[in-house]
Amino acid sequence: MNNNSIETFQELINLSDYSFVNKLNKDPDSKYSGDNKFPREVFSGHFVELEPTAIKEPIYISHSINFFKELGFSENLLKSSDFIKLFSADSSNISTKNDLKSWATGYGLSIYGREYYAQCPFQTGNGYGDGRAISVLEAVINDKRWEFQLKGSGKTPYCRGADGRAVLRSSIREFLAQEHMHELRIPTSRSLTLFTSKKEQVTRPWFKENSYSMDPELMIKEDVAITTRVASSFLRVGQIELFGRRARKNEHKNALQELEMIVLYLIDREYKEEINQNLALKDKVLLLAIEFQKRLTLLVANWLRVGYCQGNFNSDNCAAGGFTLDYGPFGFMEMFDPKYQSWTNGGMHFSFFNQPVAAQKNFKSFCSALKPLLNSNVEYLEKLEDIENSFLNIMQEKIDSMWASKLGLKQFNFELFKELIDLMIDTKVDFTIFFRELSNIPDDVNGLEKSFYKGLESENIKARWNSWLENWKSQINIKDDEAKQNLSIKMKLINPKYILREWHLVWAYKEAQNGNYEPVNELQEIMTKPYDEQSKEIEEKYYAKKPKDFFGIAGISHVSCSS
Repeated sequence: MNNNSIETFQELINLSDYSFVNKLNKDPDSKYSGDNKFPREVFSGHFVELEPTAIKEPIYISHSINFFKELGFSENLLKSSDFIKLFSADSSNISTKNDLKSWATGYGLSIYGREYYAQCPFQTGNGYGDGRAISVLEAVINDKRWEFQLKGSGKTPYCRGADGRAVLRSSIREFLAQEHMHELRIPTSRSLTLFTSKKEQVTRPWFKENSYSMDPELMIKEDVAITTRVASSFLRVGQIELFGRRARKNEHKNALQELEMIVLYLIDREYKEEINQNLALKDKVLLLAIEFQKRLTLLVANWLRVGYCQGNFNSDNCAAGGFTLDYGPFGFMEMFDPKYQSWTNGGMHFSFFNQPVAAQKNFKSFCSALKPLLNSNVEYLEKLEDIENSFLNIMQEKIDSMWASKLGLKQFNFELFKELIDLMIDTKVDFTIFFRELSNIPDDVNGLEKSFYKGLESENIKARWNSWLENWKSQINIKDDEAKQNLSIKMKLINPKYILREWHLVWAYKEAQNGNYEPVNELQEIMTKPYDEQSKEIEEKYYAKKPKDFFGIAGISHVSCSS
């Protein structure tokens, strides 16, 4: 918590410290490219300087109350015209604009471990990067470095012909999801502010009302919005991968040097406490791989803990700092399904139980990008390969530990877990409600029934559940009421009561489209206390299974895009 309140915009700007643009290389072709707001190949350099494109007559929707407090931001800042301008992309009209810098970055793309160039309009990979995200501030606040990035802030050289905007729908989803994830105690980028405009709309593909289609059926006009996301950095695996590829292929004379620069910068920005700056480069590279592996495996185990599915876990959506980034086609699972995937283009490879393998593919891409820095040092290349090959074993250890903690066990029991998974599938249970009810340590299966989408008509299912519960209770070995209460409290710190369900989000963004922003603020208040017991009224409304009418409905059960 920051004890030094930041009351004015000038006080915020006084804390700015632009290490990214000061320590790394600017695209040398920027000076020939005008305003940098059209698609072009960027051959070298770590960033492109450009100004964001303001939305017309911005309307304030919300800000993160908790994050404002953490940063020490006074809510008076919301009355500052310069603060509003900065975070609605109108930095060119700020009185102190000469003190500001703004930039976008390129990155590479691997999908499930395979390099792709087709998404780049030039088929070279040199046109892929921040298409509508522009960083507008880097500041050291309370001894911690933060980068502030606007999503939906206009075209960049990486926009690939798109309009550079985000719509209200996806902006509300990201704004709420980031703060919810933080309060679930899962590393993530954060949300600062959310603005929209009634004076600017863009066209997007979407579904007809109450459609079961897996593909968008029409083009609709939607209000634009800008959400500010904040992180220790926005360095991605795909970014390291881009510079690794350029060095591997010797695409320009400074390619290896630029890879070294960005890797050392990543260490300084995200891993300085774990990696001694006085070590040789080759030792830093190995430690970086080890430390990133620790973070990434723990992150994905935590995703599974709360039923979160990233949906599109490419290398460009994988933060090199080991936290959750890019809330596009994400979803929180409701009815338990190991193959759960809310994004229609995600396929099985990004489904819920396959996320550890998707993470391993990203880690492999990360390690491949580091190899040019080891200068064909066979010993160190072998060590890096050993680290790379250990990923799935380490991942499994973290996952086993996570399931044990969700079940209140001292150690993981595979047979008990497998029988539970089979029962959850056969009975069709709500993932979040089931584990929360289990945390009450019920006497019998009737104490779990709130989580079941089907009743317990089958005597066979009922008998299986009661048998499983008896087995489970023998494992947790509760001796008395005090021990039972203590374990219940402990399990409820692992198993949240409230998760951000898509049908709640749909309600919030539909209301916001009509100018009612109360649901956004209500969801922020409830979903930033996900482990707490809240009022009876909130429990009835939000601690509830997905209504049957919503199953299979496009835009609720599945989404085609998130723009």
